[in-house]
Amino acid sequence: MGQAEEKPNVIIIFIDDQGYYDLGCYGATEVKTPRIDRLAVEGIRFTDYYAAAPICSPSRAGLLTGAYPRRIGMETWVQRADSDRGIHPDEVTLAELFRENGYRTGCIGKWHIGDLDPFVPTAQGFDEHFGMYSNLDPVETVYFGEEGVPLLRNGEVVKRPADPAELTRVYTDEAIAFVERNQENPFFLYLPHTMLHNPLGVSPEFVGTSAWGEYGDAIQELDHHVGRLLDRLEELEISDNTVVVYASDNGRGQGRNPEQPMKGTKLTTWECGIRVPAIVWGPGVGIEAGETCSEIVSALDWFPSLATAAGIEIGEEHPIIDGRDLWPMLTGEVDGIPSPEADLSLNAGMPLRRRWEPRLEWEEYFTQEDYQNAFFYHGSHGALAAVRSGPYKLFLNPQLVIYDLEKDPGERKPIREKGLVKRLRGMAVMFQEEMSRDARQAGRAQRPDAGE
Repeated sequence: MGQAEEKPNVIIIFIDDQGYYDLGCYGATEVKTPRIDRLAVEGIRFTDYYAAAPICSPSRAGLLTGAYPRRIGMETWVQRADSDRGIHPDEVTLAELFRENGYRTGCIGKWHIGDLDPFVPTAQGFDEHFGMYSNLDPVETVYFGEEGVPLLRNGEVVKRPADPAELTRVYTDEAIAFVERNQENPFFLYLPHTMLHNPLGVSPEFVGTSAWGEYGDAIQELDHHVGRLLDRLEELEISDNTVVVYASDNGRGQGRNPEQPMKGTKLTTWECGIRVPAIVWGPGVGIEAGETCSEIVSALDWFPSLATAAGIEIGEEHPIIDGRDLWPMLTGEVDGIPSPEADLSLNAGMPLRRRWEPRLEWEEYFTQEDYQNAFFYHGSHGALAAVRSGPYKLFLNPQLVIYDLEKDPGERKPIREKGLVKRLRGMAVMFQEEMSRDARQAGRAQRPDAGE
């Protein structure tokens, strides 16, 4: 199967609002990111990796459950401090899966998918949490009054208000402490940074260090602290048994020069709104080194892939998910997306659990595997906006428009081909029908009265 003999440690470093072109290894010239670039040199850098959504909360829900946010009722906008919604307790998060299989689990950073008891990190599979449930932008701080947004440890306030300029360092300090406490046993660490969301925060030693203002300074500070965490893994002699995933939760802005042709911003389904940087590293557990992968991959795929890396078989009772087990590709056993029919890995069959009831009118245009390997873009308000299969992307509204992303990554020259329209529109209709039948509800909880 290609799994490591020992259960590997797993770390997901999840950056907030980092754009596709905003690392050195993705073409940025205004910042220096040697430590993250080294992850790419020693691991796999993805060129066509998609966040689950172009906005925070749905993106995080998709990553942690392996399901389209729409499938789990979490597709719309974000969870503010007055929200009564979150991931339903019946869903199984990555943290719950790993904890049930002997891992110590920690969430350090920004949560943003519910702050009521059924939805907080420690109710969703994490043994411990340090960080914030909310964001620091004005539309969220307004809920906390003059005291400001608190920094929490397992729900208890440790500082108020949180200082954005110290969060990257403090989160990394906490992450290192978590690793040190759990070095003798396998651990799953989810590290969702508050940066690079506005308002930006940069510590004094990094102010003015980049050629990109405060945003660039914040990126360079993140790079430094990613390096600190990696160095500690090496010092503890556990780096050879650790998988690290680095990715952004959604896009930020479009390209800045002719070598960066993609357009779009956060909240949009143009490529730069939802296609983001992503790297996976783990040479000691068999992940290929120095590879660039151009397959269509998404945040949903980490769930079954990391489970296989840890030797965890996802049981038949598990809720249906949309992610694919990519472990054979990540370890070089196959060159492209592994076929679920080939049964090459522990969780290869996960896509086969999804509904497959094709209409005769589309039978000649795509196979079950084509459908499973398509990516379905949802906008920040939750509606299906586009579908991608191979190099082709079909926008659904306000009219059907197709782009060839290999030839036209900037989405500027629509193409016309009747067969492609039939293929991609058919996938979109099938997906809508699948979701209408199989989508589940988000969790809801009664918010206590303000006077209590």
